[in-house]
Amino acid sequence: MRKGEQTRALILNEALALASRVGLEGLSIGSLAGRLEMSKSGLFAHFGSKEDLQLQTLKQAQALFFDEVLSPALKEPRGLPRLRALFANWLARIEGNDALSSGRLMLSAAVEYDDRPGVVRDLLVAGQRELRGAIAKAIRLAIDEGHFSPETDPWQFTFELFGIVLATHHDLRLLADARALNRARDAFERLIQAHRAAAANA
Repeated sequence: MRKGEQTRALILNEALALASRVGLEGLSIGSLAGRLEMSKSGLFAHFGSKEDLQLQTLKQAQALFFDEVLSPALKEPRGLPRLRALFANWLARIEGNDALSSGRLMLSAAVEYDDRPGVVRDLLVAGQRELRGAIAKAIRLAIDEGHFSPETDPWQFTFELFGIVLATHHDLRLLADARALNRARDAFERLIQAHRAAAANA
């Protein structure tokens, strides 16, 4: 990696850490320059505007989420093992307290931009649709492998899985409920067993 690319990666990691606390809207060239002890003009050489900085930070979060959650899960066997790995990796991202909280940033950004049109929202929506598609594909593979009933609706399963993730994030991060992770795992197992039971009775 060239020096310019290394500097840009460092800046984006710091931007992600800051945005994880203040949100994408709270992220600005000025606030980031202060944290990095850089001049605003130096940052403008990498990002020409606040919106460009927000876009690149969101892209960084999406790339990290893929590397930490989806990519390791894809190494697991098709079907239920892969789906379990994806969920476990996702919970680990919610639980983690490291500065680069990619999963938490995307969840908070969904609230910030749910009804605000623009290129940041467009990128966020595209990423979320891609993620849902990946989860639905994992569920379809679980059906193909005989782990779930053929009547299982992959998109309904995906919807309920996201509901578990959102509730976990809310209870763990906002309410500081230490039981949230166990509740999430129990809810996920009940969701799986409902479809496995249907397969067994088919």
